[in-house]
Amino acid sequence: MKKIKPVIRVSILSLILASLACTVFVGGPDYPSTPIAISTEAVASLDLQLQAAQTAAAQSGTLTITINETQITSLLATKLDSQTDPFIRDPQVTLRNGEIQVYGKATQGNLQANVRIILVASLDAEGKPSITVKSADFGPLPAPEGLNNTISAFISQAFTGSIGPAATGIRLESINIADGVMTLSGRIQ
Repeated sequence: MKKIKPVIRVSILSLILASLACTVFVGGPDYPSTPIAISTEAVASLDLQLQAAQTAAAQSGTLTITINETQITSLLATKLDSQTDPFIRDPQVTLRNGEIQVYGKATQGNLQANVRIILVASLDAEGKPSITVKSADFGPLPAPEGLNNTISAFISQAFTGSIGPAATGIRLESINIADGVMTLSGRIQ
């Protein structure tokens, strides 16, 4: 029987050690089939829309804001990029069937998985938006403790932090989510 040469042993050991140092993808829910572009222009257009809606509301007494998937995905990406250790990376947000579905990549140690968080937006008794986590799928990774509260707080802050100034003095009456668009409607109080 032939002996394995030391050079081959070192090469095999190096390969094993290198593979252990890499991040291993462990699966999870598939991203949406059509990627949603992320751009600073989309965030800027959302800001302009909010200002225009606020101006129109001051004149008409009613407010209507329409947000598309590109705008909300770009807004979330901007908020996540400002964090040193975001809970997800590479976000994609879809607006379908009354739900906000947030996709991303989560990393825990050397493991990485796709994530899907399903959110439901509603209005509280005062007409303020409330966003709650309906479900969170982290593939085979365990969901971190307190995840639902953390995600709800982060998404609510990102959402109401951007929408809030336009809705000051406004009582929202409806939030409709369908076909890639979220529409918020309300009246001046």
